[in-house]
Amino acid sequence: MSDTEYAPSSRTWVREQVETIEATGTTASVDIMGLPVVLLTMRGAKSGKIRKVPLMRVEHEGRYAVVGSQGGAPTNPQWVSNVRANPHLTLQDGTTVTDRVAREVSGEERATWWERCVAAYPPYAEYQTKTDRLIPIFVLEPA
Repeated sequence: MSDTEYAPSSRTWVREQVETIEATGTTASVDIMGLPVVLLTMRGAKSGKIRKVPLMRVEHEGRYAVVGSQGGAPTNPQWVSNVRANPHLTLQDGTTVTDRVAREVSGEERATWWERCVAAYPPYAEYQTKTDRLIPIFVLEPA
């Protein structure tokens, strides 16, 4: 994804965490509430620019899930639109970077992944109670 200009996040905490990960070469250099994160790199849906966001680490048997919670806000975080428009992305976990394809899950598969997501980051359960939208979950499988 290096063929397009990188556009840093307008959110200070996101921008600072991405800068730290890039400076150290590992996602282990940052956390959210003391819990591990992964770094998602994707193409912007509208701009086509490279976007990066640290998200909670939810991994099961080599597959990862990312959760569009935005703390239970009434709208999805911007990265959700990006992933829906451009599901081919890269994922960094520690120092390992892999190409992935994102797939939004629903039904029983979503319920199974939701349990895994809440186990990895318990505040997700509270976030869902704060919003009327169903918080989207994407499973990232090897490309």
